[in-house]
Amino acid sequence: MRILVVENFRATPLGQVGVALAEAAATVDLRRVHLGEPLPDGPDGHDGLVILGGGQSALDDAECPWLPAVARLARDFGRADKAVLGICLGAQLVARGHGADNILGRPLEFGWHAVRPTGEGRNDPVIAALGDGAPLFHWHTDTFTLPPGATHLGTSAMTAQQAFRIGRAVYGIQFHFEADRPLVEFWNGAFADEIAAHDPDWPERHPEEAARNGPAADAAGLALARAWVKVV
Repeated sequence: MRILVVENFRATPLGQVGVALAEAAATVDLRRVHLGEPLPDGPDGHDGLVILGGGQSALDDAECPWLPAVARLARDFGRADKAVLGICLGAQLVARGHGADNILGRPLEFGWHAVRPTGEGRNDPVIAALGDGAPLFHWHTDTFTLPPGATHLGTSAMTAQQAFRIGRAVYGIQFHFEADRPLVEFWNGAFADEIAAHDPDWPERHPEEAARNGPAADAAGLALARAWVKVV
């Protein structure tokens, strides 16, 4: 199993998705496009595609000229019946590549908040891992409309479109299920200035919120990651 991974932004590792891929003995072909590394022209030579998050918007083509190509890859992998996983910005790019509208500048959703499956999500091979719902980590303002033909799989109190599937195995997941407690702790340091600008009380709240929500979030996130790897 060979998985193409697109890294759009610094300090955004695979997290729990990487754990699940390692368990499956997958080969990871990492392309750090924010550092100028090239993308392949299409899906040949890869069994699946993971598109990670980032601080930019899915329409920030002037500053990030690789974004249209990433959106096209998400479409082309799906047309080739190969699995796709977009996380946060990645989900927004999957949505863009499949004809949805990107919606920018909504109120911030940050920290651990409940995600609940829709009726279709409860029967989905990946999102069913949420059970009745779980507290997952969020960090976004932007969202998107549901792409044409997509199945709506998950929602939160602030954001209607938290997860969708197109066809057999093209997934857009807005929440950061890859972010377990160690990764969130890493982000606290790597993005300290950004966090302070929008949530200055987070360093004081984080330990209690991590203790309350982290165990369930970590378990649900790893279950989701393993479920996606199975659909590859």
